Amino acid sequence: MSIIHRLTPFDGTRDASRPLARIDNIREAAKDFRRAMLAGPHVRYYESMELVRVPYPTRYGYLNAFSALSPYLHLVNRLFVIQFDSADGIKTLLASPSDWEHQRDTPFFKRLTDSMGPAAGIGEAMVFRKTATVLDCLARLGLKPEDIDYLTYDHLHTQNLTRWLGGPQPVFPNAKLLVMREEWESTQSLIPWQAQWYCPGGIDGIAEERVILLDHDVALGDGSVALVRTKGHTEGNHSIVANTPEGIKVTSENGVSLDAYVPERSSIPGVAHYARVTGSEVVLNGNTLEYGIDQYLSMIQEKCIAGPNPRDERYPNIAPSSESAGFWLFPQTRPSFQVGNLKYGSLHRPAATTDSTPRRQRAA
Repeated sequence: MSIIHRLTPFDGTRDASRPLARIDNIREAAKDFRRAMLAGPHVRYYESMELVRVPYPTRYGYLNAFSALSPYLHLVNRLFVIQFDSADGIKTLLASPSDWEHQRDTPFFKRLTDSMGPAAGIGEAMVFRKTATVLDCLARLGLKPEDIDYLTYDHLHTQNLTRWLGGPQPVFPNAKLLVMREEWESTQSLIPWQAQWYCPGGIDGIAEERVILLDHDVALGDGSVALVRTKGHTEGNHSIVANTPEGIKVTSENGVSLDAYVPERSSIPGVAHYARVTGSEVVLNGNTLEYGIDQYLSMIQEKCIAGPNPRDERYPNIAPSSESAGFWLFPQTRPSFQVGNLKYGSLHRPAATTDSTPRRQRAA
């Protein structure tokens, strides 16, 4: 029995010729989707853990809104470990498992390092904070690579999946990638300005059977996790939605902080002013601007699904996959509200086995 089930609440919500009508349709559909998901089970386990902090241009992070002098903000990239029940037992999903040790050839970041010249080592030590690797995090939890059933990313900017899933001995021998078809296809045929943000060779050597291409919004297992298409930041962007004891958490990189979702409340220079003078309800993370209108719609969709944050109801219950954080070298970039690391539920550790055959072969 498949653990992947199609969801239909948002079907057709973007078909209207008038953009404001699309927003109305999305808001109404989000009410129904949210109500149904809240009535269902919680995820068995949910934890987000910091991996690495990297510099990111403020002109992209708060598109057209940031007015202070700092050219960069600090992005905190996090790993999300999510476990949910299914008819086939407990499943473990890694969301945003960035292999940052092997993504340094992403053209934008490579140019940034190269621009420092002989001072690159010093500059990198100052602005890159390497907190943990994915494998460090799993070891701390007592999970082995073979315990992982699925990987997913809201989009594939900067990602290198080859070590995780490629070749004859991938790090995650039993895992499959859950990815929107548009994202997978576009990653293999990038136009130049898209290519600046994708790691060269980042999906090389991955066998077809290791990839599950998604064409629709889907629920996973018991429905406590959903992958919802939120086109905009990239053509195949999706959001990871999880029903937790603290409400529905929505994760993507459409926005780099909660300030981006409620800009009128932001203390970051320029952001609230931009919202006031333009009437904009959100501020895009716009490094590629593949589908700007759709990204605007998607951010509204995300915060309508998430609902209010129980820690401060003035903000939505969103946990960005890469969240802006304050940093002394990048003044006036600290968001008004920071999500930080999260943890809910009890972790299930699969029983140890002496059989070295991957589970996907044992189950065949």
